[in-house]
Formats: sequence, C-alpha cells, structure tokens
Amino acid sequence: MNEVTTIDHPLVTHKLTLMRMEDTPPKDFRELVKELATLMAYEVTRSFPLKDIEIQTPICKTTKQVLADKDVVIVPILRAGLGMVEGFTHVIPNAKIGHIGLFRDPETLEAVEYYRKLPTDIAEREAIITDPMLATGVSSVHTIDILKAAGCKNIKLVVILASPEGIKAVQAKHPEVPIYCACIDEGLNDHSYIVPGLGDAGDRLFGTK
Repeated sequence: MNEVTTIDHPLVTHKLTLMRMEDTPPKDFRELVKELATLMAYEVTRSFPLKDIEIQTPICKTTKQVLADKDVVIVPILRAGLGMVEGFTHVIPNAKIGHIGLFRDPETLEAVEYYRKLPTDIAEREAIITDPMLATGVSSVHTIDILKAAGCKNIKLVVILASPEGIKAVQAKHPEVPIYCACIDEGLNDHSYIVPGLGDAGDRLFGTK
C-alpha cells in the first residue's frame, strides 16, 4: 500500500490555518499556497539521490555531495494545481512542467479532461502531481492514469488537504504512488467538499469565488 506522509511542520500548520480562514483574500491565499508548496517540496525531495564531487574550498580540496542528476516534471492539475508550481520550481528550478486540465462533472462527479500537455521525455522523468485538494480522488486517479499511459514509472502525488475518502480512492487504484499532504481532514460533505477544508481552492486562488 502506498505511503501517506503528513508534513506537520509548525510553519505548514500555521500557513494552512491562515488559508482556511474565509476572509483571507486571493492575494494572500496565493502567497500562502506558494509558501506552503515550497515547505512541502523539501520533504517530497528528501529521497533524491546525492553523488560525491571534489571541490576546492577557500581552505583546501575536499569531497562533498551534490544532487545526482534527477529529471523531474511537475504536473499541476488545472487549475488549482498551478498555485503550487512556483513553490516547487523554487526548490527544483530545472524541473519541466506538464499540464493536465480536468473538471468534475456536477452530475456524475467524474473527471472530464479538457487539456493535456506533457514533455516528450516524460517517461524518463519523476513526476510530481500537484493539486491543493484530494477530495473524492477522481481527478488524482485520472491524472495518474494519464501519466502511467505516457510511460511514467515514478510518480508522487502532493496535495495540501486530503480526505480519507480521497486517499482510499488513490490507494485502491494506484497503491504504489506515495501521497504527501499537509493535513488529513475529517471527510467529505454531501457536495464532496472537504470538511472543515478551505472551500474551493481554485476559486480562492483566482478570485472567482
């Protein structure tokens, strides 16, 4: 079963609480999402490999470690996932960025794809999917399906808030994909919104609330 990592650092918890507040304006919400994504990126990249290199310090020669070659692609689920991209590219500046556009059919609650643009070498890259909310899990499962079909073998799912229902849905379909989140909330309401949640992340990011 895939691992679920909850990143419960005090700074993460603090920023998430500010995001939850109903009166947080879009400008502040966007900044908080970016900052939170940056903090989460440090944990998500913890397993990245290192290699030894010889360097010259002002004092002497020595052998120390730097990141080994690591090809990464950040794949935000449009539109809300875009808010997390800058936080990740701040930590992984050489990452490529793919895009998957999905919306949830209000009647069937199924994911409807309207846009897809991925790097041609995505099969050779580690994919990091970003989306602020893992609610029903439908969008995340669909995106993982797309990346696997494109040849991706190493995929991570990074969300800010997760519901137990969403985690269960991803684990049922893609048990090997690790999930990273800032918090696992109580569950979903009758409209499939996370409770207590923070509302519609896309609307709050872009001021369309």
